[in-house]
Amino acid sequence: MRILLVEDDELLADGIRTSLSLKSNAVDWVESGEDALHAVKVGLFDIIILDLGLPGIDGLTVLRKLRAEGNQTPILILSARDRIQDRVQGLDSGADDYLLKPFDVSELLARLRALTRRSIGQRQPEISLNDIRILPHSYQVFKAETEIKLSRREYAILHELASHRGRVLSREQLEDLIYGWSDEVSSNTMEVHIHNLRKKLGNQLIKTVRGLGYTIESGQ
Repeated sequence: MRILLVEDDELLADGIRTSLSLKSNAVDWVESGEDALHAVKVGLFDIIILDLGLPGIDGLTVLRKLRAEGNQTPILILSARDRIQDRVQGLDSGADDYLLKPFDVSELLARLRALTRRSIGQRQPEISLNDIRILPHSYQVFKAETEIKLSRREYAILHELASHRGRVLSREQLEDLIYGWSDEVSSNTMEVHIHNLRKKLGNQLIKTVRGLGYTIESGQ
């Protein structure tokens, strides 16, 4: 998953980012509401973890702005505000979950998994590409009846291309999906991922459009 973490406590943010990265997530961290709104405009995220007590634009305002603009990215609020009214206000403003500080990292991870299953399941229960089936709710891929093991990044690339069949996605667009801002990406990394997918799923599945990017044709 690519996660946007909006938290002004540097120590807490560093701990969350480290824990999530160890679970193969790409985590981008910003410290203010203004930076959060900008990040959402320039990047695609699977989940947003949002603190409420932010400098400048507070978290609740960020939440309301995103929902007013039609952004449906799952949002998990992190907050020390433990009054019932605060939790009700956050959920009624469009948050998908509300986790009180302090919290255990294992609970944060479990809630993120639940949000991801819920959002993916609502959007797309299964994708079929001829003899290939993609099951977003469980992150599984089958070729005929055989499960094909993909890395997290291979799966993310396949899912994105399959979800936009007939559309050409550039290398930069796919890199934005699977890498955080702080990750170092070598020039041939995407080519390696595509090569591995073709090796596992067949050479004809993903087409290269020279000078533009990659696509899965709409007829599949």
